[in-house]
Amino acid sequence: MEKNTPEHLSGDLPGERILQNVPLAPFTTIGIGGPARYFLEANTIHDLEFALSWSRSRDLSLFVLGGGSNLLIADRGFDGMVVRVLLRGLTVESENNHVMVKAGAGEPWDPFVAFTVANGWAGVECLSGIPGLIGATPMQNVGAYGQDVSETIVRVEALDRQTGAVRWFTNEECAFSYRDSIFKREHRDRFVILSVTYRLKPGGAPAVRYPELSRLLGGDDDQPPTLQKVRDTVTAVRRSKGMVIDALDPDTRSDGSFFTNPILDPGQLEQFYAAARSQGVRDMATIPLFPSTGNLIKLSAAWLIEHAGFSRGFVHGNVGLSSKHTLALINRGGATAAEVLELVAMIQKSVEERFTVQLSPEPNFIGFR
Repeated sequence: MEKNTPEHLSGDLPGERILQNVPLAPFTTIGIGGPARYFLEANTIHDLEFALSWSRSRDLSLFVLGGGSNLLIADRGFDGMVVRVLLRGLTVESENNHVMVKAGAGEPWDPFVAFTVANGWAGVECLSGIPGLIGATPMQNVGAYGQDVSETIVRVEALDRQTGAVRWFTNEECAFSYRDSIFKREHRDRFVILSVTYRLKPGGAPAVRYPELSRLLGGDDDQPPTLQKVRDTVTAVRRSKGMVIDALDPDTRSDGSFFTNPILDPGQLEQFYAAARSQGVRDMATIPLFPSTGNLIKLSAAWLIEHAGFSRGFVHGNVGLSSKHTLALINRGGATAAEVLELVAMIQKSVEERFTVQLSPEPNFIGFR
């Protein structure tokens, strides 16, 4: 019989330990999740290969855990093997007027951004303050304040869980789109990302495209802000919205932005406008809109949530919305995944009924039937 507390399993992996019944909530930024039946921290590719073989021989499902910042784990946990990827290391190479930086999947993201900014390498400065690890960045095409990692990623190294072979993906092969990639679609759960290589610009100007960021930075076009100034400003804005992990701030006990901004075609936009007018919105110019690819338009999920009756600080049992930002669903203490799903369903239902727009969650849902 399996115990309900972590215990060691001996003999299968020299120099490493597989644990049993390990609570997963502490490995997530929202602090929610039941136990992993088996758990291994993988520091090398060999560890990953062993975990794949070990779980396959026992007919167990395997889940690869990164920084836990974009994740909702079921209350019952995960009935299989959870591998926490901790592959580290940075390799820097020059290429003409650019610098190539290869980072292990287990490298923390924000310290990596700080490293690039300190060296004067432009390309990821607007992505400061985002929690999580390098390995997650290509999966969901991490982006914020007008910048996405798809602009700088040149290749992704991944381990094929089906064949055991290591494969390199080019930027084009990753098929990036808004908060999405081939690793979340066609190849979901097939590849374990080992490293990511970014192409950065030494001495390059920061990418100040986002209206809010541009307004906060001020200055003039002849004297663009420094990379460090952009990083500091982005971090401050994120902190003001509870989007920078802080143990002293309960608003940061979340998965960050829980919903993606919906993207509408012209027909859907007209339907939305009609619904907005029926809800009493008289001036369409007050609705925040952002151009997307082609002739598509991106709506603000935060605006939709607020105007669907969910204000900052909204409470539902032990979960709620951040007091700083309606996009963040927070664990108010002792929350369960079931409570999160209840609040998510409430928000989605109200937004769709009022504005004819469907909100899609951004986090990965693990262990749910």
